[in-house]
Amino acid sequence: MLTLTFLVKTVIDLYVIVLLLRTWMRWIQIDCYNPVSQFVIKISQPMLAPFRCIIPSRGLIDSPALLLAFLLMTIKYQLLLVIQGGTISLNIYNCLFGLISLVKSSGYLIFCVMLARGLMSWISHDQSPIDYVIYQLTESLMVQIRRVIPGMGSITFSTMVVILMLYLLNCLGIDLLGELWFLL
Repeated sequence: MLTLTFLVKTVIDLYVIVLLLRTWMRWIQIDCYNPVSQFVIKISQPMLAPFRCIIPSRGLIDSPALLLAFLLMTIKYQLLLVIQGGTISLNIYNCLFGLISLVKSSGYLIFCVMLARGLMSWISHDQSPIDYVIYQLTESLMVQIRRVIPGMGSITFSTMVVILMLYLLNCLGIDLLGELWFLL
């Protein structure tokens, strides 16, 4: 059962990360002809096509992708309960768990992209398409921090501040939800 639990949780979490990345990329208006953007669009399009017929996108928000991510996170909690020998319970708390899981996944995505930007600044020097995408994704967050905390010469603390804020929010989630935070 542990293997099946790991597999279901991993597959759903990775797909939700891709859906959230697609939403974020559309909101930032990243070039859709970039190879990274093409990969994200191609991997998420098969499951999003039926949702696009029902719910159109509005402005810069990819609402079908957000809805699918929310539904997947809501279903994930129920699937994990069934796999571990429990029963399905249909109540309003499932939607709340789905929303909290979606927020947690968004924080995890932001953390990974910020970490990738920090590592790419040492390794690569703006030569690959992924550098351009990571720069565009993180710059909208980091420019807000740079207004408050200016850089010291060539050193900027904005990446560290964003990661510390995410860590603080994670600790707040642990304090408020306890063991449930780790299950979501």
